[in-house]
Amino acid sequence: MPRPTKGPRLGSGPAHEKALLRTLAEQLFENGKVRTTEAKARRLRPFAEKLITQAKKGNLAARRQVMAEISNKSVVHTLFTEIGPRFESRNGGYTRITKIGPRKGDSAPMAVIEVISEGTPAKKEVVAEAEKTAKKAAPKKKAAAKKAE
Repeated sequence: MPRPTKGPRLGSGPAHEKALLRTLAEQLFENGKVRTTEAKARRLRPFAEKLITQAKKGNLAARRQVMAEISNKSVVHTLFTEIGPRFESRNGGYTRITKIGPRKGDSAPMAVIEVISEGTPAKKEVVAEAEKTAKKAAPKKKAAAKKAE
């Protein structure tokens, strides 16, 4: 758990802030993205990334440490079986914050925080396959261009 900053908390006190971050992290891992205020998104990012780093380890001790923060077992299972292995070769930067403008009611700056999908083994395979196909097609295009001249 990140140490609370000095000054006002996100809610009313440190316990409320801790509960808020846990709930937001649970929703983030369950849905893949969360729409919230910029301040909450910025406070959630380091908390969520530390949990993903624990999930990359994949051992029992790491699972217990994550369970101490997130109580929903299905979310923890998703974190350890899907999200953690996705970032095996990545050393951080698992989330992205995108600003989406002010909220209509109180004009609070809003943002979307999401777990990025880049770095997935499936995407790497697709990119590699596309590059391979492009290399095969390149000599054919050059030959066609020479014939046209």
